[in-house]
This record gives sequence, structure tokens and C-alpha cells, in this order.
Amino acid sequence: MVDSANHDRDTADGVKVGGHQASSASMVSVLTALYFAHLDAADRVSVKPHASPVFHAIEYLLGRLDRSYLTRLRALGGLQSYPSRTKDPDQVDFSTGSVGLGAAAPLFAAAVRRYVDAHFGARPHSRFIALLGDAELDEGNVWEAVADTATAGLGNVTWIVDLNRQSLDRIVPGVRIGQWGGLFEAAGWHTVEVKYGRRLQSAFARPGGDALRSWLDAMPNERYQALFGMSASVARAQFCEGAPDEVVELLRAVPDADLLPLLTDLAGHDPASILEALRAADAVTDRPTVVFLYTVKGWGLPIAGNPRNHSALLTTEQVDTLRAANGLTAATEWDRLDPATPAGALVERRRAELTRPARRPAAQVTVPTSTGLRSSRPLSTQEAFGRVLVNLSRIPEVAPLLVTTAPDVATSTNLAGFVNRAGVFSPQPRQSWNDDAVLRWTESPAGQHIELGIAEMNVFLLLGQLGLAWDLSDQPLLPIGTVYDPFVCRGLDAFIYATYSGSRFIVAGTPSGITLAPEGGAHQSTITPSIGLELPGVELLEPAYVTALDWQLCDALGRIAREEPGAYYLRLSTRPLDQGPFEAARARLGDAVLRQQVIAGAYRLVDASELAATGAPVVTLAATGAVLPETLAAAAELADEGIAAHVVDVTSLDRVYHAWRGAIREGVRSARPPAQPGVLRTAFPAGVPVVTVHDASSHAMAWLGSALGVACVPMGVDGFGQSGSVQELYRVHDLAPGAIVNAALAALSLSG
Repeated sequence: MVDSANHDRDTADGVKVGGHQASSASMVSVLTALYFAHLDAADRVSVKPHASPVFHAIEYLLGRLDRSYLTRLRALGGLQSYPSRTKDPDQVDFSTGSVGLGAAAPLFAAAVRRYVDAHFGARPHSRFIALLGDAELDEGNVWEAVADTATAGLGNVTWIVDLNRQSLDRIVPGVRIGQWGGLFEAAGWHTVEVKYGRRLQSAFARPGGDALRSWLDAMPNERYQALFGMSASVARAQFCEGAPDEVVELLRAVPDADLLPLLTDLAGHDPASILEALRAADAVTDRPTVVFLYTVKGWGLPIAGNPRNHSALLTTEQVDTLRAANGLTAATEWDRLDPATPAGALVERRRAELTRPARRPAAQVTVPTSTGLRSSRPLSTQEAFGRVLVNLSRIPEVAPLLVTTAPDVATSTNLAGFVNRAGVFSPQPRQSWNDDAVLRWTESPAGQHIELGIAEMNVFLLLGQLGLAWDLSDQPLLPIGTVYDPFVCRGLDAFIYATYSGSRFIVAGTPSGITLAPEGGAHQSTITPSIGLELPGVELLEPAYVTALDWQLCDALGRIAREEPGAYYLRLSTRPLDQGPFEAARARLGDAVLRQQVIAGAYRLVDASELAATGAPVVTLAATGAVLPETLAAAAELADEGIAAHVVDVTSLDRVYHAWRGAIREGVRSARPPAQPGVLRTAFPAGVPVVTVHDASSHAMAWLGSALGVACVPMGVDGFGQSGSVQELYRVHDLAPGAIVNAALAALSLSG
């Protein structure tokens, strides 16, 4: 498949296609053992990214992939470079590609299965298996996942480490198996080491065998890997340099022709040894297992063990030799196995055994459009968020599906009310030794909040798997996570991974912006709206008022309940805002119209049409989130000066942008003038200059000028924050009313 992609297909752009033949070869044995002897239909597998061609070849042999895809590896509409849940045509359980994340995903999927079984009844037993390269263990997120108590005790999890001792750039230095094994065991994991093949094990049984084993065990990876590609005489001399006399004597009896096959005989290419290790993993049911499987990168290929083989490609001549050695021709190399042969019969049997039943239709759950939250006093969106969740937990149809998570910030992100009602999930009941009248932290299998340690990557990995429970555990959920908004960046890789995998969930980033004034620059977020705006599969929501938040949160949960694709990112604040301006707009527009506009992404909070009708200069102040009070104050000051200032509350930059971008794209593709989307026509008066105001980078809203075709002055936070009061920091970053007034005058002057 890789050879065809690189040598038979003309890409017309001169760019190498690639495909990782060496990394695929190191995994052939274990994938063969898994799919043709070990797995059950209910098992879920995460395949190492660079073994993608092996996985697809197996899917083809099992009759689950059309022949046409074999020559479309890494082609448009064909097989993806790395296994993808959303873009590959065959059945991929876990997307992989960003190293470390594909390994951790089955661990969190198993944690979700444990939660689902406790709340909704046991599903058919599944083993959650991850195949990962040894270099992936350099990723910090791996150890964050392994160490978290939320993943402890998962006896249905097995990680299989392809221990080929090579990374992309080099031979992995030293002998790290002891370090890695110790880390896993300290986290409560069961470890299995599968190292030497049958030739070496036979040699160990001869006189001097113990010394040979010890010599091999202690040999650094760099020295061992150097044996590959050597002549037998050179390999003998290098291997025996400094070795005990017993080793030299034992190997003296080994002919040159047998020496390298003996010394490079690793158990990772012996199916019997692999299956024995997998059975050992299954036998331990009270904790996860990691299997260290010693393999040869490029096994069976002329590039085996070469330090530079990671991205190397066999020549067409080498592929011809390989084809002939396996009894194939160019005409037969794509054939499936003949079902009349023993191998073909095995494949047919395994195909039937691995066929999964059709997914049961999920019961339809209706989330209300609102929980009716209102407030007569100033209230922050963070506090309102907690209240809406409590209200939702009182709805019998919705409450059982709600599940929340946080990285040790549940109380400080206003999840406490929900946690008090729903409890904390624990596989076994735990006695509480602290009588807290405010936080009743009851831990039991009935709890609906999963508490994590301070690791934002784990939050997004868990949210990603909670949002895929409808597929991996046959149970739709309504997952909601909270994280301090500046630390969304810490979990960004896992956030991207979750949305790339098609997961459906809600995350609230709170508190956000320099409005978190006394905390200083380390806890103030400025670029997170751009993340939400630009990340595919995510909709950024940033309401300023509590009813808007109520509507948006219920709408997002309703879409998840209806199994609509997408995740939602709420950017919230701890700043209490007067709700009067929103109630005034509500009285002017009515609930139905206002809600529709809030959901669409923008509405006119203040309509200055009456003053504009007198011939006064007109400007639009577009703001989002916590800066609405300053924007409203600036509009009032402008009105006093005879300038009509409309105020638009942008509740979702994401939805407004994509409505505009969608109209532009449709116009480009159809070669017609693009239409102005309804949300822009409704909220923004035509031809009026605009000032954008945001407690975030000014860049995030600056595109509104282009969308409206008018002069635009963007105001925001374009430097790191510091400690101070909200008013002080707003003055420093030109978000105070006076600065917004001056920006409006500048916008008017720019518009001519």
C-alpha cells in the first residue's frame, strides 16, 4: 500500500507521500495476533499512528474495506495518514496521530465505561487496548493520564508498547525499560515484559546462557541497534567486545549465518509469545496492564533496525524482491485470502466473531429551551452557569444524562451546587471525614461529577471520551467540563484531539480575561476566544447576561441530546453585571425574537435609531462578554454628544463569523455576489462604522469591519495583564468608557 502510494500514484506536486513502512513492520505481528486470535467484537482498540497501513490491510482482509481504498492511502477521499474516526471509511475506534493522546484515549474511554455501567447498567464486557510506540512515553500527557485517580483500577485496559527503541530522529538512548516499568507500577499498573524470542530463549538454556541474557539486558539501545546491517563477523566482534568469557564461548559455537538471526530474535514478532502476554494481561482484573513488547523497527524489511528508517521507503526493486519472497505477483498482491484455505477460513471466522451488532437507537431526550433563570441583582455568568446546572439537575428527563468534570476547580468554577445535588463519582462508596456545610462531597457509584487532578489535558481527554460514550459505550451523555479559562491553552492538544474525533461536549472556561483583575497576568486569558473561534468542531459562546447564558447552554445541550455534531466552549466571567439592559432589550423585542438572535450570535442591546433619524452621526459599538457595562456607558456619553451609538451584544463570535464566512464561500463557489447573513443584517445597521470591544485580543473581533464592509476600530487586550482592579486594568488597556468614545470618534473619521 505504501509503495503504491509513493511510486504508482502521480501526485503532480512533487511532495513525498510517505507512509512509515518501518513503523508498520514493527507492528505487523501484534496486530495479527490481536485481530486474528485475541479480540472480541466489543473490544476497542487505539492503533499506533504509524501502523495505520497495517490496520487498513487487516480491515481489507476481514472484508470490511473495499479494494479500491488500498491504492488510495494518503489520497483525497482515501485512507488517512493516521487512523481517523471521522475521515476513514473503515471502523476506527480512536483517532490517533498526535502522539500520546491516542494512547491515553482508551484509558479514559474505559473510565467512561465504568461510569456508564454504574449508572445505566452493565454493557457487554469490552477490553480497551492501546498500541503505542515507545517514544510516545516521552509525552507528559501519558503520565498525567496514568497517574490520575480517575483512571485507577481499570482492569479492562491494556497498553501495548511497541518497544523498538527508535524514535524519529535517533535510537532512543540508554535502557529505559526499568524507569518506565517503575513509573507504571508506582501508579498501580500491572507490567508485562515480552522480550526474547524462542531462539534466544533456547540459547539462554545452554551453558553461558545466563551471562548472555545479562549481557543483552544491560546493553544500551544504541549499541544493540548498531548490529543491524552489519556482516556477521563485524557483528560478532562488536557484540563480544567487553563481554564475559561465557558469552564469547557460547557464541563461538554459533555459525555466522545464524548469529544475527539469533541476536536479533525478539519476542514482539512471535505470535505465541504475544498471545501469552495478552492472556497474562487479561488475568489481572483489578488494575490496568502495560505490555512492553520488544520489536524490530522495519522487521522483515531490508531497512530493519536502521537508525534512519523512520521515514525511509523501500525502492521498487526491494519491493519486487519482497513480493516474490512472499509468493506474490503484481497481479495477485491485492488478493484476499482464499476462503477454501485454512488461513482464509480463519479470516472468515474472525470476521464473523468481530462483527458488532447495530447500535441501539437512543431514547430521545428533550432539553428545555430555558430553565427560566432571571436575576434582579447584578450576577456574573460564572454564577449563573452554576445555577442553570442546578436547575437542569431538577429535570427528571435531563438529570440522569448530565455528567461534569473539572481539574480540581469544581468549587471555584461554580460546580459546587450541582456536585452537592448529584455527588461525586467513585467506583466504590467512600466515607466522608469532613463535615462541610457548604460542600457536601458525597462519593459513590451514583455520583455524576468526575473529579480530576490538576491536569487540563486529562479534562479534555475525559470530555472527549464522555462525548463519544454514545458510540464506545452505547450510552449518550450530556458532558460538561470546567477549567480556568487561561488554562484552556494547557489542554489545547487534547481539546483539538477530542473535536477532531467528533466528540460532543460543553466546556466552560472561567474566569476569563483581565476582568480577573487581582489574579495578575498568569491567570488572565487573552487569546482563548481565537482558539474557540478557529477550532473546527467547536462553537465559541460568550454571553454577558444570565438569561442569554441560560438560553445558550440549554440550546447546546439540546443539540448534543439530538446527536448533532459539535462541541461548545463557553467563555465566562466572575464580574457581576446589572441585568437591566438585557431586560430592556427583552421588553423591546420579546422573548421569542431575542432568544433567536442570542442563539444566532448577536442582537442589538441598545437601538439608537430614534437619535439616528434626526440626522445625527451613527456608530455601532459591538461588544462581547464582561465589557458590556463600559460599552453601554460609552454609548450614553456619545448620545449626550449627539452621536447615535447602537450597542450590539455579540453572544457568539463563532456563529456570526461562520454565518458570514459561509455566505462568502457560497458566493465564491457559485460565482455569485455573496449575500449578507441574517444575523448581520438584523443586529448591525448597514453602512455604519463599528468599534469592537472585547476583554481579549482585539484581533478576535477585528474581522467584523470586513464582514460589514465598514471602517472598524478594534479595542481589546493586546499585552499581558497584571494585578489591579478591573477599572484600573480597563484604563491601561483602553477598555474604559472614555477610550471607547474616542474609538467611536476615530471610526467616524475613518468612514469619511
